[in-house]
Amino acid sequence: MAKTSPTQRSLQLLRDQGYLAEVTERWNPHARVRHDLFGFVDVLAIRDAEVLAVQATSRSNVAARVTKITEHANLAALRAAGIRIVVHGWGKLASRRWECRVVDVS
Repeated sequence: MAKTSPTQRSLQLLRDQGYLAEVTERWNPHARVRHDLFGFVDVLAIRDAEVLAVQATSRSNVAARVTKITEHANLAALRAAGIRIVVHGWGKLASRRWECRVVDVS
């Protein structure tokens, strides 16, 4: 069975919470790297009047992703547009259940 990525876990969580959500990162086969929307958005989700930008990662990489976002040149534009920005940090509990730590960087 294939390992489920943090992005796929976030996508499912958001859909379960009633968001219309889509993956926005894309693969560049020539450079062999992934490119996130606006430099840090893996998933874009909407619900009612809310627009939510999500960076999905493992729980151990949350701090690095928060730093990446807070230092990014595009952050001010997303904030000015009223887009809520969060990092989803995924980790497995002792019970073997997956848990998402949500850090708001709006």
